[in-house]
Amino acid sequence: MSQDTASSTGTTTFGASAIGRYLDDLAAKIPAPGGGAVAALHTAQAAALVAMVARYTTRAKDADNRPAIDRIIAAADAARERSLALADADAEAFTAVGAAYKLPKESDAERAARGEAITAALLTAARVPAAVVAEADEILSLAADLLPIGNPNVVTDIGAAADAARAAATSSRLNIAINVASLGKGEGAEFAPVLTRIEELTARADAVYTDVMAAVHR
Repeated sequence: MSQDTASSTGTTTFGASAIGRYLDDLAAKIPAPGGGAVAALHTAQAAALVAMVARYTTRAKDADNRPAIDRIIAAADAARERSLALADADAEAFTAVGAAYKLPKESDAERAARGEAITAALLTAARVPAAVVAEADEILSLAADLLPIGNPNVVTDIGAAADAARAAATSSRLNIAINVASLGKGEGAEFAPVLTRIEELTARADAVYTDVMAAVHR
């Protein structure tokens, strides 16, 4: 954000906030949160950045673009809420995988039930980051729509949003891969289109970033 649009209300003390407590948990030797939650929060931050730039694009001179701006704000705010929910869902899914592996396996019936529980838990654990990729995809599209009409004083925040969406997608690829690796080929095939989508998304994110850099040096 440029000096022109910086807030005069003071500086947030992140260390004493919920963010600081979250980072304490992330650094701790506990199962969750982990990389999946980080990926989901990347999308939430990307959505928040897009919404912020859009809200700075509600000046009188932006009146002709107001319908598009209002659409972007509404979509970005909704994506941010969904992304936060996915961060929670990832922690729940990871916990469920661990619980499934701890099920008893003494008898044939127990082993069969355990195997079914593990497969179900792994599928859920892979579907959460797949949903994160979908959110990152939408946010990146919003960033691309906003770039030509957004307030130029905060254009770098569009680039930061694209970078965050890219990181969300590539981090999610890791989380999908680790879960799919323990699934059968049939179950894992569900995620092939998502992996292809990630390749396309990263290329689009790089393009938005390049366009933002060009705008900065124009």
